Amino acid sequence: MSAFDLYLLAPELSLAALALVLVLVDLVVRNKTVLPVLAVLGLTVPLIFSLILWFDLSSGDTMQMHGMFNTLVVDKFSLFFKFLLIAAAGIVILSSTDYVQKFARFQAEYYALVLFATTGMMLLASTTELITIYISLELTALPIAALAAFMRDGRSTESGMKFLVLSAISSAVLLYGMVIVYGYTGTTSLPQIAEQIGNLSLLGGSPFGSNALLFGIVLMIAGFGFKVASVPFQMWAPDVYEGSPTPVTAFLSVASKAAGFAVILRVFYGAFPADMLSLDWSATFAVLSALSMTIGNLVAVRQDNIKRLMGYSTIAHAGYILVGLAAVTARTPGAESIGPSGVLFYLGGFAATNLAAFSVIIAISNRINSDRIDDYAGMARRAPVLATVLTLSMISLTGIPPAVGFWAKIYLFSAAIEANLEWLVVIGVVNSVISAYYYLRVVKAMFLSEPTSEERVAFGLPMQLAVALGFIGTLIFGIYPTPLLNLARTAAGALLS
Repeated sequence: MSAFDLYLLAPELSLAALALVLVLVDLVVRNKTVLPVLAVLGLTVPLIFSLILWFDLSSGDTMQMHGMFNTLVVDKFSLFFKFLLIAAAGIVILSSTDYVQKFARFQAEYYALVLFATTGMMLLASTTELITIYISLELTALPIAALAAFMRDGRSTESGMKFLVLSAISSAVLLYGMVIVYGYTGTTSLPQIAEQIGNLSLLGGSPFGSNALLFGIVLMIAGFGFKVASVPFQMWAPDVYEGSPTPVTAFLSVASKAAGFAVILRVFYGAFPADMLSLDWSATFAVLSALSMTIGNLVAVRQDNIKRLMGYSTIAHAGYILVGLAAVTARTPGAESIGPSGVLFYLGGFAATNLAAFSVIIAISNRINSDRIDDYAGMARRAPVLATVLTLSMISLTGIPPAVGFWAKIYLFSAAIEANLEWLVVIGVVNSVISAYYYLRVVKAMFLSEPTSEERVAFGLPMQLAVALGFIGTLIFGIYPTPLLNLARTAAGALLS
């Protein structure tokens, strides 16, 4: 490993070092309140390294820097996700400061696992080789499984075991698909796979020149489908979301989904670029998108637990994001560039919205010790600020202005129209209307139902900061989406180069 490799890996290495520092500090300090402060302040180090890499790319003649024997690439696409994941980890840590009293003896381990999982997710966005992709996925999955079981009660343990077992099965499916792709191309490097598939495709006949190779790619889609909780690979999400500690649920809903779509875009642009993809692939992603939107929203309507409701909500939003992938693979001029930037823009807006929503859910549920939607009755009187932020979040998730979710859906649906997928846009709009029912049901309970108690819902300064950051991102990018949109376009441009 050269010094240049260390430079490219500086954000990930500093994040892993921060996790180790937290564990060591925990051994020598009695006042555990220093741990989240150190964790949040420590996140500035990988953030600074990421900014240095961004400006290095901006000032140089190249759009990509390769390292680690060409298994790692640093470009503005990967750095976009590093910024997003660092921000998500920071807000999750801030919103956890009150909740961690439920496992006060293991605070350092909790924060360290969040940081280790974030490290794996950041690597996922930068890897350009199948083996390193798989290792990064496992570095992500194992800490999340431990975090899901962190409460050590019946539901939390079941949640952790379910995630671990199903994650192992999906990883086996993904790995089997990778083995088939390697067997037919003779390489694990994404650019070289694209070159070999191009040569095989010249032979004619079946797609990609081999039905077996096609089967391997399908298995990879199935493995990645589990990571982003798209139908029909979504069965784990509602149960794991309900049983996990609420901050872990927030982390899963945002960071894990962002990392999953980062690696999907990297693989499909790197190994299976759009000029090799047939319209059948567009139809495949479009069908997965329609199923995820429809099933996620319809089942969410029946939920009375807000964490399960948000679990099905994320399944539906995986479907909305898949609209962008369907547009990418349609090979329609214009859609190939709008599609990936739409996905990135949507992920940024979704992250701000979901983190705002979950910060409020953590604050309220931790106080009332319940996740039932009915117990949110009259929350507008008990916690007007929290109720207002959660209302804006629900409006954004529905896709109603002036929140960022409106522009995110508009941009993605525009990409689908450019790709001649008008039928998918119609399904998306209908599902957005359906989602309004269960999102606004939460708002109705908070503002129109009588409170069961007059006790105010108090929350500390770190939680106030987490709520404020999510609220500002959701509102500001809804009123003025241009900065986030330009950032998404720049990052997507690096992927297309």
